[in-house]
Amino acid sequence: MASLLVVALAGAFTLLQVADSRTFQFFGTLVNRVDTSEKIVALTFDDGPDPAGTHAVLGTLDSRQVPATFFLVGRDIAAHPDLARDIAAAGHEIGNHSFSHDRMIGVTSSWVADEVEATDALIRTTGYRGEILFRPPHGKKLFALPRYLASHHRTTVTWDVDPDSAGTPDAATIERTTVEQVRPGSIVLLHAMYPAREPTRRALGPVLDALKQRGYRFVTVAQLLAARR
Repeated sequence: MASLLVVALAGAFTLLQVADSRTFQFFGTLVNRVDTSEKIVALTFDDGPDPAGTHAVLGTLDSRQVPATFFLVGRDIAAHPDLARDIAAAGHEIGNHSFSHDRMIGVTSSWVADEVEATDALIRTTGYRGEILFRPPHGKKLFALPRYLASHHRTTVTWDVDPDSAGTPDAATIERTTVEQVRPGSIVLLHAMYPAREPTRRALGPVLDALKQRGYRFVTVAQLLAARR
């Protein structure tokens, strides 16, 4: 009995590791960075759109002529359609971050389909016509979500640089962590939309300036994927 318990606990631990992994899933294609020698990096923003952050982020990107990828939440698009249209009109890439932002593990296939497809439909109302990539809320995925995405030939996008998810780092820490961790082909995850994310909004301009000074060029995630070896 004890050995069965150990096996069960080990299996559960393994599944939790898979659910959290940024580099592995059971089905389909997952990308957390691209193997390239070219100094290119994809800047991504999760959540929103939200009045607290959308125009501030767009203004900083525009002032430096930097494209980005916004993984938007369906319920936020529904609440602020004008802001979502502003992101699309500015020429940025828009990805799907689910409708509800709930963790997508231990869920049914039909629930996954509803979450993804409802948000896809809302993204199309913004005027965005490019490929819609998907990023799991909180990076969580296990069976139903990867299987659905694989069956629809969709790519799961995670990240390899994440300077502002843990704790409440200040702007200087976010800037330093990002610049230190970026390497050619990186995908950077930032959270800049909601009111509490002011440190990330303050760090954004200095991050862009520092990486440009180091010779990096910014691309969308789709452009980064096209550069894969």
